Amino acid sequence: MSSTDSLMQDTQDTNAWWRGGVIYQIYPRSFMDSRGDGIGDLPGVTEKLDYVASLNVDGIWLSPFFTSPMLDFGYDISNYRDVDPMFGTLDDFKALLAKAHRLGLKVMIDQVISHTSDQHAWFQESRQNRTNPKADWFVWADPKPDGTPPNNWLSIFGGPAWTFEPRRQQYYMHNFLTSQPDVNFHNPEARQAQLDNMRFWLELGVDGFRLDTVNFFFHDTKLRDNPPVPKGEAKTLGAPDSNPYTWQRHVYDLSRPENLDFLKDLRALMDEYPGTTTVGEIGDDNPLERMAEYTAGGDKLHMAYTFDLLNKPHSAAYLREVIERFQRLAGDAWPCWATSNHDVERSASRWGADEDPTAYPKVALAMLFSLRGSVCLYQGEELGLPEAEVPFERIQDPYGKVLWPEFKGRDGCRTPMPWDDSSQAGFSSAEPWLPVSPRHRELAVSQQQGDSASTLNATRHLLAFRRQHAALFDGDLTLVDVGDDLLGFTRQNGDESLLCVFNLTGLPQEVTLPVTVTADLDGHGFNYQRDGDRLTLPAYQAAFMRTA
Repeated sequence: MSSTDSLMQDTQDTNAWWRGGVIYQIYPRSFMDSRGDGIGDLPGVTEKLDYVASLNVDGIWLSPFFTSPMLDFGYDISNYRDVDPMFGTLDDFKALLAKAHRLGLKVMIDQVISHTSDQHAWFQESRQNRTNPKADWFVWADPKPDGTPPNNWLSIFGGPAWTFEPRRQQYYMHNFLTSQPDVNFHNPEARQAQLDNMRFWLELGVDGFRLDTVNFFFHDTKLRDNPPVPKGEAKTLGAPDSNPYTWQRHVYDLSRPENLDFLKDLRALMDEYPGTTTVGEIGDDNPLERMAEYTAGGDKLHMAYTFDLLNKPHSAAYLREVIERFQRLAGDAWPCWATSNHDVERSASRWGADEDPTAYPKVALAMLFSLRGSVCLYQGEELGLPEAEVPFERIQDPYGKVLWPEFKGRDGCRTPMPWDDSSQAGFSSAEPWLPVSPRHRELAVSQQQGDSASTLNATRHLLAFRRQHAALFDGDLTLVDVGDDLLGFTRQNGDESLLCVFNLTGLPQEVTLPVTVTADLDGHGFNYQRDGDRLTLPAYQAAFMRTA
């Protein structure tokens, strides 16, 4: 290879840092409070970036920190180009960005472009009448003759997806809170305005975007009713079954075909800034199909994630089925896998409630880090944090307030990051906005830092091990038959071929290996016994081997 070819290869590798990268999700409100007001902020994030870098991740994703009335905790944006005073200033963000880059961390930020806050200047103008310059920037529709909403579409947060505006004598659409009106992506000026907002942050130097509800941008202009889910059929959306939203097939209010053209426009913008990337959140009746559709071809999203690993099932059989289904559909699509985030019960409880609380999180993370694709690791997941119990009187999440007690909302996964075992967990000198879980204080960073067997240090070892093996972050994946109770697959990149086997159960398992093993690998921290082609995996252990 010539020096020119080598330089080109290095540039391509740098630009594709996201392909197989591990992205650490930070929920700023709950990460670190630098000002003593009980709410995390951007300077607090900056203060803790050395810790984040020590995990051996490749970048961070910051949940929204933009100007907002905070009715949905930042996912209701009133100014896309500034920092909410609660979190700091634009200069604070620039300082965070600079330090992250010095530490070798990429910085991705949330983009919530499908809807705004009702306090956004665009909507304040749009709602005045039907003739103003922003009149068509949101989704407006006439009532039915009897005054009821235009169709049967529902809000994820409860009730109809429509609210009446007396000044226009029309309803506006909102997939979430009534204070989160949907932007009309059929309007080219509105679409371009959102692309311009993203360009603002790209010019500041961000490395990419996580796109909230990326399949919600367009709606059916005929406003046709959604059909019901046929009795007995599975509900696949990332919402609790107690929510009537899951009782419909969402054919007309999301995942419309026009979305693909917009994603191509978005990709064209990103291509102007080499090395940047996008990851989309997909909640859909057919999530893996949508992930494949939105990331295939190299001209739309770089990667996307679904709720397939963010729900209850976690058996080896279920994981095999998810992998098989994605591979059947994927083509050249690229997934981003996550087992926890700010919207779902933490995986240590959702998957591991009946498992060993110390051993299970480690093997679950080993499985996650070994899948083909990129990874999002949610703050505290590296500590094995379980879901926190938040009493009703402390509930903040509007989603939980509506559906309580069947669904307690998302506060249990959003409680403060435990840095030490003090009363406020080293998060703040004041009473935090959500209570600190006593169990979390026991699992604090300070408690795990010096323990070589801790989940925190297991995470560091696993991610260092992953970096040493090209097959694990950008290799092909082939499932292998290791019985019903184990999950096994090979990862292959060039001359490197690895066999990965996981025992997610509390019982020891034995299996005859279906491929020829040439060597056992070390550095991953797990224990197993192999005698030729016979593998014995103790409870909650994994095996990594080189194959012929």
